[in-house]
Amino acid sequence: MLVRIVKMHFNSAYTSQFKLLFDEVMPLIANFEGCDSVQLLHEETEPDLFFTISRWKTAKHLENYRNSALFKTTWAKVKPNFKHKAEAWSLLET
Repeated sequence: MLVRIVKMHFNSAYTSQFKLLFDEVMPLIANFEGCDSVQLLHEETEPDLFFTISRWKTAKHLENYRNSALFKTTWAKVKPNFKHKAEAWSLLET
C-alpha cells in the first residue's frame, strides 16, 4: 500500500473555495481505480494549511491518477492559489 501525503498552504482568500472544490472532487478521487481512501486535514492553528492523505494499491495507480484529466483540471484550479509551493511524499506502509 502506498500512502501519499500532500501539504498545501493556500492564500487566505482561497481557503473556503478550496474546501468546496475538495468536497466535489473527493468522491471522484476515492472512486478512482486503485484508490483505497482519501481524506483532507487542516493544521489546528493555521486554517490555510491543509494536508491530503490518500492510500493507493500501487505506485502505478497513483501515477495513473496523477496523469488523469481529473487531477490535471483540479490541480490547475488550486495551484495558482498556493501561498507556498506544495510538498508531497509517497510512503510505503510496512
